[in-house]
This record gives sequence, structure tokens and C-alpha cells, in this order.
Amino acid sequence: MKITDIKVYPVWVGNRNQLVVKVETDEGIHGWGEAGLSGRELAVEGAIRHYRELLIGQDPMRIGFIWQLLYRSQYFEGGRVLTAAQSAIDIALYDIKGKALGVPVYELLGGRQRDAVLCFATLDAAEAEQVIAGCRLLLDQGWEVIRLLPAYTDYAQAGKHVWDPWRSIGATAEQCAQVRAALGPRPILGLDYHHRLSVAEAASFCQRMPRGTLDFLEEPIRDETPAAYEQLRRMTDVPFAVGEEFSSKWQALPYIERGLTNYMRLDVCNIGGLTEAMKVAGWCEAHYIDLMPHNPLGPICTAATVHLAAAVPNFFAMEVRQSPTEDLGFYETDIFPVQLQRDGPRYLVPSGPGLGVEFNEREYANRPFRFWEPPKLYRSDGSVQNW
Repeated sequence: MKITDIKVYPVWVGNRNQLVVKVETDEGIHGWGEAGLSGRELAVEGAIRHYRELLIGQDPMRIGFIWQLLYRSQYFEGGRVLTAAQSAIDIALYDIKGKALGVPVYELLGGRQRDAVLCFATLDAAEAEQVIAGCRLLLDQGWEVIRLLPAYTDYAQAGKHVWDPWRSIGATAEQCAQVRAALGPRPILGLDYHHRLSVAEAASFCQRMPRGTLDFLEEPIRDETPAAYEQLRRMTDVPFAVGEEFSSKWQALPYIERGLTNYMRLDVCNIGGLTEAMKVAGWCEAHYIDLMPHNPLGPICTAATVHLAAAVPNFFAMEVRQSPTEDLGFYETDIFPVQLQRDGPRYLVPSGPGLGVEFNEREYANRPFRFWEPPKLYRSDGSVQNW
């Protein structure tokens, strides 16, 4: 079997683009993959165009060899654009191999270790009463893991979105404490600060809540400097969920070995695909860290993540952006006619060959790429703030 073509589909689904990749072979078997670098899809498409020329004629069954070929075939090491491109290709190769052998992708990763993959829901509401009501709705429908967002988000000033950390910290800490008091110990509650805080701000936020309020704090600060997380780790005992920005096993390594994350938020569509994700999962297992995968896109990323979660022993819960309290429109059946089915807060592990997802190439023509940027946040003094 040989690779004959690689096609790239930057397509608008829901409220953002998804970058879908198709790898074709001379035996008529194709595989689907997805890159996860939201907002920079055209940069990833350019990287895949380079990789296409290198991969035509290669044997798609040699997945590990191809991973090394793509990573080591140039002077410059990976980086997020390149490893996002690699991720999409790597996932598509697993889809091909599973279809060729007639087995689900998780069988290529060591076999199924669980029958269902637990998901967590996201809840965004302005007032504590709304958050409590949303949590009760989720609990009534079987969702036990709930991620909250900061109580205070942004406001308009001179046509800009203004977000000041210190105006958010107190309100969010108070709201989290109220939610925990109202719901009691039953739900698993976390909060995502989307790396908007400094070390001091994150520490202050944690210290303003009663102990045991949150079960995890996601991405409180940026990840470029592990030493900053070491400092923050000494200032709070709230468990951290970090890793969605990691683009390689090397980037993940200090967070695993130094105990800087308690839940690994790896993104299979950014870290280098399933090949790289399995290596990170093994290191995490050796350090008693469970995976809590980042899954902010649609059916292809979801399917790849479900197969990963099925095959590893150290798994906690997977992000999904479709729940009773949120639906971003990423799972449209006209563009993804075949996709894994969710049963409430769980995906049942599939039994069919490959990933178990298909993309409608004809529908792609009706969904042109749109230039999209995440919200641009500023502080009240006009300086740039992380989104």
C-alpha cells in the first residue's frame, strides 16, 4: 500500500473552522485526521503541503517511521504549526491502518481497557444562581464532572473587550465557594482560567476559596516557563490540569517529572497525534497522573481522543463541547455523516474498523473557510491580555 495524495479541508463548522485532513492510498483506503491549532488553520495547511511532497509513495502502515521522518527531516524541530500538521497526518494513518486490518484504532494502541469514555461538561453563566441551576441540570442527567468558567469575563471600553484579572478573581472565588456550598461534595468541579493569570493572581485566587472548593484548576498561567508553575505549586494545594498547549512529549516532560500537573490536558490533534500521545500517557502513568484530554473541536478529534482514552489505563475525563449546558455546533451530521455516538456523559467505545468517523467532501463546498480570530482581550490600561 502506498500514499497517493493528502488533501486538506479548512471548513467552517459551528462557530469556528476545523482543519480536516484526508490521506488517500492506492488501495482505495483513506484515513481522516484533524489539526487542532484553531485560528491558524492556513499556516497548518501550508505545513501539510510541504509534508505531502515528502509522503507521496510512502507506506501508510509504517506510522512510527513516518512520524520520525516528518519530525526529523528538517533542520528545525517541531513547534505547534508543524506538530499540528503531523497530528492530523498521524491520526489519518491510524484510521487507514485500522480499516486495512479491520480493527478499531484502539486495538493498534494495545487494546480496549474500558467500555465507555467519561466526558465533562462546560458551564458558563454570569450569576451564582445560574451556575448552581446549570450544575443541577447536569447532575440530574448524569454528568458528574463539571468545568466552570470565570464569573467575571469582560466589558466594552472604547470598542475593545476589557478583562482585568483582579476584577475577576474575587468574584470567581466567591461564586465557586457558593456553588460548592449549594451542591455539596457530590460533583467534581473545576475551573478554567485559560492561562490569563500571573503566578500571584493565580495564588490569590486559590487562597480566597475554602479548601476543597475545586477539584482542579485548569491552565491558570501560561506554560512556557515550568519554573513559574513550580512557584505556583508551592503556593496552593489545588490540583492543576495543564497541557492543552503542549506540542510534543518534550514540552510535557518537565510538567510530568516535576509534578506540575495533576491532570494531563494533552490535545491529540496538537501534540503529534496518537503516536506522541501514547508516549506522554505512558510517562504520566509512571507518575500517577491521569489524562484529561483537551477536545475542543468536532467528531474527528473526538473519535481520536476516545480511541486514546480506551487504550490507556490512566484516564480521568474527556472534554466535549456538546452537553445540556453548551453546544457549539461542532457535530453537524451533514458534514460528518458518520461519527461516534455519545450516551449522555459518556462515549461508548466503538467496535468498527478505524476511527469510526467520515467527512462529507461534497458538503465542504458549501462551507468556505472564514478568517476567524479568538476574542482579543485588553486590560483597562490598554495593554494586551491573554485570551
